[in-house]
Amino acid sequence: MDGMFIHPVADPAVIAGNGTIGLEILDDLPDVDAVIVPFGGGGLSCGIASAINARKPSVKVFACEVETAAPFAASLAAGSPQTIAHTPSFVDGIGGKSMLPEMWPLASQLLSGSLVVSLAQVASAVRLLVERARVVAEGAGAASVAAALTGQAGSGPIVCVISGGNVDTATLGKILGGEVP
Repeated sequence: MDGMFIHPVADPAVIAGNGTIGLEILDDLPDVDAVIVPFGGGGLSCGIASAINARKPSVKVFACEVETAAPFAASLAAGSPQTIAHTPSFVDGIGGKSMLPEMWPLASQLLSGSLVVSLAQVASAVRLLVERARVVAEGAGAASVAAALTGQAGSGPIVCVISGGNVDTATLGKILGGEVP
């Protein structure tokens, strides 16, 4: 069988495709000050940051990670890709033990930093999205809202990329009941 592997994170065409989200953000909210993007492998955040930096470099694009799995934040602090202790949690769509080494040059250049949030902050953001916006987001997707609520991205217009809704009903029920699963 002939075929071709397209990396879901590090493929240049995938990253460029993700950049169209950044263009849409600027078209819809031209006076945005910051954009917060969940950081899994870095392809989504780097694509968005690349497009925004090209069109409006004054806009800060932040990665967001959860404290139990924040390899980009650790890598930024060390100045090179790092392997970290990883604790599995309900926020399973972002983070991990390490970042992809091939994404480090792009991420460290394009992103304004990593905003790290707690599991409790993410659970609160999931609840807030359901109760106020009627949006069901998984932990990874709601991490951007949790990060925005910390105030670390500034106080001007902020866009939160809510990137996933794959949360099982048992976990969602616990979160809506006030628990941090």
